[in-house]
Amino acid sequence: MSTLPARARAVVIGCGIVGNAVAYHLADQGWSDIVLLDKGPLPNPGGSTGHASNFIFLVDHSKEMTQLTVESTRQYQELGVFTECGGIEVARTEERMEELRRRMASATSWGVEPVSLVTPAEIKELVPYIDESILLGGFYTPGVGVVDSLRAGTIMRERAVEAGAVQVSPNTEVGGMDVEHGRIRRVHTSRGTIEAEVVVIACGVWSPLLARMAGARIPLVPMVHQMIDIGPVPRFEGSASAIEYPIVRDMDVFMYERQDGTSLEIGSYAHRSIQHEPEEIPSIEEAALSPTEFPFTQADFDPQLADALELMPEIVGDESVGVKYAINGLISLTPDGMPILGETPEVAGLWSAAAVWVKEGPAVGKSLAEWMVHGESHIDLHSSDASRFHDHQKTRAHVRARTFEAFPKTYGIVHPAEQWSSDRGLRISPLHDRTEALGAVFHEAAGWERPQWYEANAPLVERYGIAPREAEWDARWWSPIVNAEHLAMREHAGVFDLSAFAIFDVQGSSALDTLQRAVLAQMDVPVGRVVYTPVLGPGGGFRSDLTIMRLADDAFRIVTGGAHGMADRKLFADLLPGDGSASLVDVTTAWTTIGLWGPRARDVLSSVTSDDVSHEGFPFATCRTIEVGSQLVLASRISYVGDLGWELYVPIEQGARLWDVLWEAGAPHGLTACGIGVYGTTGRLEKCYRAYGAELESEFTVVEAGMTRPTVKEQDFVGKEAHLRQRDEEPAALLCTLTVDDHGSASGVARYPLGREPVTLRDGTPLTDRKGRRSYVTSAGAGPSLDRYLLLAYLPPEHAVEGSTELAVEYMNERFPVTVAVAGSRPLFDPDNARIRS
Repeated sequence: MSTLPARARAVVIGCGIVGNAVAYHLADQGWSDIVLLDKGPLPNPGGSTGHASNFIFLVDHSKEMTQLTVESTRQYQELGVFTECGGIEVARTEERMEELRRRMASATSWGVEPVSLVTPAEIKELVPYIDESILLGGFYTPGVGVVDSLRAGTIMRERAVEAGAVQVSPNTEVGGMDVEHGRIRRVHTSRGTIEAEVVVIACGVWSPLLARMAGARIPLVPMVHQMIDIGPVPRFEGSASAIEYPIVRDMDVFMYERQDGTSLEIGSYAHRSIQHEPEEIPSIEEAALSPTEFPFTQADFDPQLADALELMPEIVGDESVGVKYAINGLISLTPDGMPILGETPEVAGLWSAAAVWVKEGPAVGKSLAEWMVHGESHIDLHSSDASRFHDHQKTRAHVRARTFEAFPKTYGIVHPAEQWSSDRGLRISPLHDRTEALGAVFHEAAGWERPQWYEANAPLVERYGIAPREAEWDARWWSPIVNAEHLAMREHAGVFDLSAFAIFDVQGSSALDTLQRAVLAQMDVPVGRVVYTPVLGPGGGFRSDLTIMRLADDAFRIVTGGAHGMADRKLFADLLPGDGSASLVDVTTAWTTIGLWGPRARDVLSSVTSDDVSHEGFPFATCRTIEVGSQLVLASRISYVGDLGWELYVPIEQGARLWDVLWEAGAPHGLTACGIGVYGTTGRLEKCYRAYGAELESEFTVVEAGMTRPTVKEQDFVGKEAHLRQRDEEPAALLCTLTVDDHGSASGVARYPLGREPVTLRDGTPLTDRKGRRSYVTSAGAGPSLDRYLLLAYLPPEHAVEGSTELAVEYMNERFPVTVAVAGSRPLFDPDNARIRS
């Protein structure tokens, strides 16, 4: 007879650190009737938690990952399982030293202190068994430590059981799940069937198998991370604790070394990418050690052993120190390197807590529980959202290709704009042949190949006198052609391939009510109006921002960025009424979008249509169908680059025809093909336009972003109560536009911040608002029309003073003076919006 309950509010599958944390925090948030199960025994069921190296380095260039790591550290400390030992990331090359200087800036931006750059001699003092002669320096974080993740999970589990909220069932295997009408209903286990309102998959490398049982996809690959344990080490024999010396990450050779009692543990990410399938993982009975500890492949590790010998000859070169333990341990890797968190888009009530490492486990448990109970997490998880993937990104071929490429990036130096090279060319615009012929340099967005700039426009660089960037890092994945294209658009007109938009149609008798509930802006507007609107979470922070066209009384078209498109689709689909009176259809691949902007845009468009496209006949923020030759074109008069023009939509098979018509008509008017470098950076920054994922995140409010509207609509919408409260409060920060006063560095080379760097006082003192948030650059880029370099940043009100010159931006461990040019949303370029509304 089964000892499991017949029904549960939540079933959490997986008793590693993540599953235990989810169950504990759900209980802490007030839920009960939770079942926590695992097919393995307790306390170590055989997953990656059991063989993890268990150390935590706090600083990541990702704010999201740093916040999860810092919160996890706090929880481990509260549980009494954290041992602080410090950690040093060492550099053998100048390239790595530059990366460590960048890491200093990230630490300041996210408020991780203290940290410091240390000399080889200082590293030797901290780690006396290291050969400092091969090093140039290091990045030292005293707050780094090691944890007992199995003990932490046990404590969480026991607390939840003692509270009467959780029932635990080890040695219980899941055999299937039932889904009815798109919602999870029950879980079939080896000990019986459980009716469940929600199910959380927290199974690490097994997660894809569990998701598949319910018809969902969790796109990750189990990959090998090699570790050996050597000892006993004479130097460690008298140690009073398991670790007394700082952990060393030898990043240039993709390795780490840490004391573990009387042993030295050596881990490597330098070997070849070794992938497995979840189906290949042996059962507990079949596994020699545990299911996620595969036999060691010595040949893969031999080169790394030589690197470890070079760094720590005293220990690795001691013939009395032997290998005690060696494994190919499995870890979870995803196509973009981020966790997979949240409700799956395929199945309502089925949640993912996958691809989470020990350093993030407790915080993920808390954040996911908050999301499930309250509708959002206190940490913005948009980069980890399970619904972010497009369909092709969840295929086995794509996931294997990207994770194979991603593995060496684990300790690699990854540029903020770095492009993937694997599995490219899958989503091709109908304009691709035309743009390729113009020398388009393609960057990828949601699988689409988007022109970032055009080599055919290289002569414009000399024409406009655009200077290159001397520093290779600043110039990587960038070209002065971007600025030249921008100026050509501002002078004449530019045409843009915008095929990477995600487009959704919402139709039906309840379409208006659905959108009113979903967005901040008033959607009961005349047919033919175009509405730009934020989308808020329950707490009043940003979930998205996008445009919506009202095409008919009962028909609306949502246009949003491709990168966040799938998350937006789920956001709106979740609000559809259950009676079918409104529907959402993804029409992305039915339409091609071409942007046409610049002071001569009307001249170009009017030459190919007999429709009235004058300002009086076609006002700003309206849309309608016009004839262009034999094509019917949905024209939307809006602009993300701050100039006169339109977004033009045609069926995808007609896209190339429309491009050709515009290109021919534009020749007499100086029409230039412009890339996304103009659309997404230079054009929007000159107009102080905010972008989701940069300026607009859940921890910032509409008031702080300078986007408050004169009134709030009468209809209810998600986040309204919080938004009304925030309108009555003094903002803790204000989004400002800064200009860089002097780009000169100590080396004499001009440097250009790329974004996410801290904004400080000129003496280096960080700025912190009353909510404890640090000021940092949310977006950075040129303002070619202004001949200034622009930064957006949230500043505490006392520093959000126009004309103030007391601030600096810290970049590569140097400070560059900045001026607060605008406090709020007033554009620096064309502040009265005369061009857009001309």
